[in-house]
Order: sequence, then structure tokens, then C-alpha cells
Amino acid sequence: METPVTTSYQLGYVVLSYAISVLGGFIALTSAMRIRQRNGRIHVGNTIAAGLALGGIGVWSMHFIGMLALRLDVGSSYSMVETGTSLVAAVVGSALALGFVAKAPRQPARLLFAGVLLGAGVVVMHYLGMYGMKINGYIRWDYTVVGISAMIAVVAATAALWLAFNTRGLGLRVAAGLLMGVAVCAMHYTGMGAAEFVCTTTERGASPRGFGFLHPSDLPNVVAFGAMSIAALIVVYLLYQEGTDFEDTFEPTLNPALKSR
Repeated sequence: METPVTTSYQLGYVVLSYAISVLGGFIALTSAMRIRQRNGRIHVGNTIAAGLALGGIGVWSMHFIGMLALRLDVGSSYSMVETGTSLVAAVVGSALALGFVAKAPRQPARLLFAGVLLGAGVVVMHYLGMYGMKINGYIRWDYTVVGISAMIAVVAATAALWLAFNTRGLGLRVAAGLLMGVAVCAMHYTGMGAAEFVCTTTERGASPRGFGFLHPSDLPNVVAFGAMSIAALIVVYLLYQEGTDFEDTFEPTLNPALKSR
């Protein structure tokens, strides 16, 4: 027997998901300014750091905090295989896009291509992460809304890449991080709106079990540990760079108009 699943959202987790996305965006913006060196080469370490911040914290951690905000009247589990793979997709897509733009940040074609690349990574991460959420039933998709969420992802990704290389100073980076948080959350919750959960068992409270399945009550610990570990590693890495001769090594990739301010 197929019956629809009743869904609702916990406002506290929605707010937390936005805060996590803003944190990831702010750290990514700080790291992105250090990707391109004076000699034009791309600094691999800073590219990875920015990719981890944007993909690992700003997108992946935000997604799963947002999933915790979703309340279902059926039991659920999370597959660690899809969950882990979605993290890789988000980080790799973010790092590749940031590194590609950093090579020539003022070329519109390069920015647009990277925006599509990053947007695709976000979409893959989101829907792979949702596929990793298991219930005793299935998800029925509204593909029109899925398409809208993909468009939001590409537009948001392009805007994020522009902000990454056109913001200067703490105040602007904070404002840009707040804007990025809005964009990422808009994509996530639009994508969630495309899903209708359908239960196919009379034992609605039973959680699916299998190899590598995680109970929802354990998910906050996994996400918090992952996000805080990534953030701590990046902060330590950036502080280490502050102790080096930064000005002799890196050149911020800002627009000339911003440099003159």
C-alpha cells in the first residue's frame, strides 16, 4: 500500500543550515583570494582549502543540516556510501571551478563555464545526498522543480565565483558570505520541494537497515565533526600562511577598480 509521507520543517535546523552555509562561504572567500600567485600559477593548497570550505562546509554540511530540519512521519536512515560520495562531488566541483576562474578571473566566458561546473557539482551533491536518505518507500520527483533548483544552483554558483574574486576587506567578505548562504539555501530547499516521499509499508516507524546505514539521530554528530574538522584545518592553514611572506608570494585577484579603493 502506497501512502504519502507527511513532512514539516524544524525552524531551528533551517536557521542553523543557513549559518553553516555562511561560515563555509566566508572561509571560502578568504581562501580564494590566495589561489593565484604573482607568477600566474595556481596555488594547489589554497585551491583545495577553498574547495573544502565552499563544498565541504558551505554546501555539503549545509545540505545535511537542512535534511535534519526535515521531519517525516516515517522511519529513515542515511547510507554512508552516498553521503560520503556527495561530499567528494561537492569539494571536487568547488575546487576545480575556483581554480579555473582564478587563472583569469576577469574573463566572462571562463566565469560562466566555471559557474556551470560548480552548479553541476552542487546539483549532483544535493540529489545524491537525497538518494542516500532511505525510507521504506520511494521519492516521487517533480522534475520541473528539479530543473528550477538546477538553474538556481548555476546562477548561485556563478555569483559565488564572482564574489570570491571581487570582494576585499572583512566587511565585504561577511556580506558576500551572507549572500552566498541565501543562494545555497535557496537551491537546497527548492530541491527539497521537488520531492514527495511515498511510504510502501505498514510499519511506518521502522528505519531501513543495511551495510553502512546511519540512524538520523547519529547524523548531527557526523556532520558537526566533519564541518568543524574541515574549518579547523583551513583556519590553521590560513594562519600558517599569515606567518609567511604572503605579499611576496601571492597576488589578490581583484578587479582594478577594487584595488584602487
